[in-house]
Amino acid sequence: MRYGKILPLLFLGLGIWGVAASAYTVQQSETALVVRLGKPLTQRNDPGLYFKIPMVDTLIFFEKRLISLEPPSEQVILGDQKRIEAGTYTRFRISDPLTFYQAVGTVEQGQMRLAEIISSAVRRELGRVKLIDLLTQKRETVIDSVRTEVTDQSRALGIEVVDVRILRADLPKETSAAIYDRMKSERQREAKELRAQGFEWAQEIQAKADKERTVILAEAQERAKVIHGEADATASTLMGDAHDGDRAFYAYYRALQTYGQTLSEASPILLLSTTPDFLQTLKNGPPVVQMQAKAPTAATPNAVPN
Repeated sequence: MRYGKILPLLFLGLGIWGVAASAYTVQQSETALVVRLGKPLTQRNDPGLYFKIPMVDTLIFFEKRLISLEPPSEQVILGDQKRIEAGTYTRFRISDPLTFYQAVGTVEQGQMRLAEIISSAVRRELGRVKLIDLLTQKRETVIDSVRTEVTDQSRALGIEVVDVRILRADLPKETSAAIYDRMKSERQREAKELRAQGFEWAQEIQAKADKERTVILAEAQERAKVIHGEADATASTLMGDAHDGDRAFYAYYRALQTYGQTLSEASPILLLSTTPDFLQTLKNGPPVVQMQAKAPTAATPNAVPN
């Protein structure tokens, strides 16, 4: 009686476990691959409830949605032998789960294999360009070439690559420091060249200015000599006219000039003869005074007959 109650319960439990172990559901965002004893058996793409043989069939689920892949940055040598740290970003989906399973197995292994393909394509394409090309529109051409190559090679793995991008292309720290030092040296050299060129220009401008100054001074001196000569000629003419017009006054004027030049340069005490001709004008006074002094003498003979 006791075994009669246990056996039905045992069979019921086995039945429930068998149903639970054999039933599985496929979501809308995934694909299920049924593998029987290591051999792919069937592929479930449509969502719903399905059954398998417990402990014989194995389920492997693959995402239908896009999967992102961002491997670590790596150093790449460019066509001009410069090194950069290149980082990529890839979006892909598993288009053929059966092919994907047969080629790489799991999603993690597929990502590793795809990362190797991307790395190889990036190294190959970047090895053909220069660093300056990555800063121009040619960067898009390089990315397109990488994307095309990765798409072609990953198709055999059951992978559909939607997009491949080069997120960054940075110089290594040691290279950045070396380039900074080189740029600093180059700017210092250019500064020295500009200073030397400026000094040369300053010398040329100074020499030109000195030459123009010399020419201007020479012309001015020549003009001054001409004017001075014309003034001397005019003065001589005026002096000659003055002499011809009033000789006595001219002689008196010349005597005063002589007194001014002589007495101003003499010592405080000047010794002269008592009857020198030099003092005649000083003693007699201007010609007008002399004429007034002689006037009565001339009139005396005339007065006697009266």
